[in-house]
Amino acid sequence: MPKKPREPAGPVRCSVLGPVRCRRGGVQLAVGSPQQRALLAALLLRRGRTATASQLIDDLWGGEPPHAALAAVRTRASRLRRILSAADAEGPGGGVEVVGESGGYALRGAPGALDLDLDRAERRAAEAEEARRAGDLPRARRLLDEALSLWSGESLAGIPGPYAEAQRARLEEWRLGLLETRLDLDVRTGRHAAAVPELTLLTAAHPLRERPRELLMLALHRSGRQAEALAVYSDARRLLADELGIGPGPGLTGLHRRMLAADPSLAEPDAPDADAAERVRPAQLPPGSPNFTGRESLVADLGACLAAAADRDTVTVGAVAGIGGVGKTTLAVHVARAAAGHFPDGQLHADLQGAGPGPAARPEAVLGAFLRALGMADAAIPAGTDERAALYRSLLARRRVLVLLDDARDAAQVRPLLPGAAGCAAVVTSRNRLVGLESVHLVDLDVMTPDEALALFTRIVGERRVAAERAAARDVVAACGFLPLALRIAAARLAARPAWSVATMARRLADERRRLDELHAGDLAVTATFDLGYAHLAPDQARAFRLLGLPDGPDISATAASALLDLPLPAAEPLLESLVDISLLESPAPGRYRFHDLIRLHARARAERDEPAGERESALGRLLDFYLGSAAGAYGVERPGDRLVEHLTPVPGPGLAFADGAEARDWLFGEAACVLALARGAAGRRGMLRRAADLLVAAKDVSEAGAAHQLYREVAGEVLEAARKEGDHRAEGRARTVLATNLGQSGRLDEAAEHARVAVRLGDLAADPLVRCHATNVAGIVATYQGRYQEAARWHLLALEAFRAVGDRPGEASVLNNLSSVQQELGNADEALRLAERALSIHRNASTSSWRQANSLYSRGRALAGAGRFDEAVRDFTAALGIFRERRQLRWTGWTEWRLAAAHLSGGRPLEAVRHAERALAVLRGLGGDTYLGATLAVLGRGLYELGHPGRARVCWEEALASPGRLSGVELAGIRGLLGRR
Repeated sequence: MPKKPREPAGPVRCSVLGPVRCRRGGVQLAVGSPQQRALLAALLLRRGRTATASQLIDDLWGGEPPHAALAAVRTRASRLRRILSAADAEGPGGGVEVVGESGGYALRGAPGALDLDLDRAERRAAEAEEARRAGDLPRARRLLDEALSLWSGESLAGIPGPYAEAQRARLEEWRLGLLETRLDLDVRTGRHAAAVPELTLLTAAHPLRERPRELLMLALHRSGRQAEALAVYSDARRLLADELGIGPGPGLTGLHRRMLAADPSLAEPDAPDADAAERVRPAQLPPGSPNFTGRESLVADLGACLAAAADRDTVTVGAVAGIGGVGKTTLAVHVARAAAGHFPDGQLHADLQGAGPGPAARPEAVLGAFLRALGMADAAIPAGTDERAALYRSLLARRRVLVLLDDARDAAQVRPLLPGAAGCAAVVTSRNRLVGLESVHLVDLDVMTPDEALALFTRIVGERRVAAERAAARDVVAACGFLPLALRIAAARLAARPAWSVATMARRLADERRRLDELHAGDLAVTATFDLGYAHLAPDQARAFRLLGLPDGPDISATAASALLDLPLPAAEPLLESLVDISLLESPAPGRYRFHDLIRLHARARAERDEPAGERESALGRLLDFYLGSAAGAYGVERPGDRLVEHLTPVPGPGLAFADGAEARDWLFGEAACVLALARGAAGRRGMLRRAADLLVAAKDVSEAGAAHQLYREVAGEVLEAARKEGDHRAEGRARTVLATNLGQSGRLDEAAEHARVAVRLGDLAADPLVRCHATNVAGIVATYQGRYQEAARWHLLALEAFRAVGDRPGEASVLNNLSSVQQELGNADEALRLAERALSIHRNASTSSWRQANSLYSRGRALAGAGRFDEAVRDFTAALGIFRERRQLRWTGWTEWRLAAAHLSGGRPLEAVRHAERALAVLRGLGGDTYLGATLAVLGRGLYELGHPGRARVCWEEALASPGRLSGVELAGIRGLLGRR
């Protein structure tokens, strides 16, 4: 049987941008000793040109060749020929061979037979330069990134000889030039914050290169770190004077002068931020209403305002104000869609939920959604509102984008969401006149005129029916108060009932018993209009409508709604969708539902009127049970073996089941706003207080991770107040326990300590094992933060006893970690390490979740660092960091980055220290009020100082003194000494 022909193995792939290597297919070719690879490199870098024997001898040995140099060259060339010939024999296709000619050698092959990494890098660099000249900066940046990624270490690594040395220097200088160009594009396209760590390391590695320092100054300036930016110049001037006896060049000097003069042109980048941001053109405008009519003068006025945006020096803002239901959104969408052609770079849209019963949309969340829509990856989106707003405006610089912000609460909510660039525009709707916005074009929207209202009614119902009963139609629109939302509801009901006459609708509206007296009085007119639709709902729809209006969350999932309605999911979903079909519910995403804020108020009013109080309480109780059971399930999946869930209030059902930790985290973080809103509402309801407190306990990861830290604290405070009024020691103890943890992480240590102490007392009064375990542990943590180490040890020993009493091994390990910290602070390094090892062994032996194991790795890393074993500490911190990132634990991620920075600094690696400290700083600043912020700044300052940036170091130390957090008295004194203070 004939052999099957071999598949082509492809070209021979050779690399010089790193170790000199060759591969064909998946096979690494054994190209020999460093001396033989030196010959290969010399041939590769000549790109097919012949090198004479004497040239090759000079390449390999310079002016002092060995006696048998010529023979050595011939031998090595012969070996290379055999190696490459053998590789070619592995598969068909044109090969690469060493050719002898004119007394020398060359490396030749058929077209495409040799793939050299240097060739690919040069092609990418050339393409990047073309893109840069064409103004396509994001593409240029991406191509430069691809070119730089081809390096796998030092060029020609380990290759001896003068030729290799010269080429190594040339390639390194070229790489640095490419890197500087890419970093220049980073700063120019709005990636300034992300560029700071890399520029810091580059200036440290090449202190005499001025261009990286210039870019670093600009990146720091645009990141809001002006003092550090100016310090970069001071550091450069001192270094250049000391080393070379010269001053900074015109680039650095000019930039410094412009910064001192507060040149406004320095604030904005030259182009949008990310590669994807240039390509992605969002088109988020909602669909326009097919029945839009009237408002001609307002449409023309606002449309002309938007159309002229390109000719203005500032961003154009049009704000539409009016009562609920007057058609603000419909008008804004209609005008925005008509003007979309004037904004070729895209249109963004957000519902700010400013008039709803629950909390309005937070600007940082809206900015996050906008940045994703503009092409930013999640990992590149900063955490804080100010940083997100700055990045958002950088992305929109020199672009023409229209932003539609619907249902704003006030000017403060809107300001961070406005573009900053001329040529962009925003349309904002709100119940309030947003006079606090600068240069805003205000539009006050009133009800429709009678003719406009009749035209809208006719377009929905149909010309034939209205023409036959025009007088009745005018009665209908008058009874609706000419309010567009009321008109649309009434007309839609009539259109859906062909057997009804227009007069039938008019008679129904004329019956005052069917209409609220406030039909013509502001917002109440909307309620009366909703009543018209509500009266025609089927019984199951009406019940669902009423009950769905009870919880305060921003929306509700289908699974949560099924619990609220006491229906299986297959029955609940069609019911929810039927309410979407008649516009009483919205579905912003598959499986999620929400009310318009005014319809929610109407639904709640109908529930209070039509639903028995017991059923209202039962519905909310079912939803509370669902959230509590699901949160407890998520907690258990993340922490197998943890006994906390056994001490929560039992619920009838288990809630959702989660396949793994990732699914549990997705649910918890996705439902955080709904869970906390329900806990807040349930706290004041009879019989729900304890479950509300338990819901906070089970969902505490949304606080500890930093995702909803402030909101969690607010809700916990309200649960605490409700528990105090009720005199419920158990609920109060649990609320104080979670509050103590939250406040301690925020650096509010005195408050945290008081809550923890009272919680411990209440836990004893209520005989509550959960509080006895966790409140004593928190009390010890806070005491450690405050430097009361002996007291901390006593608290932790009580906690250890409590956890052991209930058989909670993960809890026991947590306390051992904390005791390890105390012993370290007391100077007992060996005991600290022993306790951390015991904690880690519990997690390993019990097969507990890696989330808790990460805590123990972190603890052991601290102990190892305290014992001076910095490399081992880095190992543990790095392992813990990967887990914390995976589990979305932002706060622990920031803390671990800081610990890594400190360990690297102590281990003599200031470059790595600065890298990790910058990352820690980005996370902790975004969370706000973190207790380790000052310590991070202190480490960053020391790392910068060791890298030759004393000016920037001083700025960091000054800021650390203003946010001391967990800095000890010795550390504070040390910083003051470095700053020359007493």
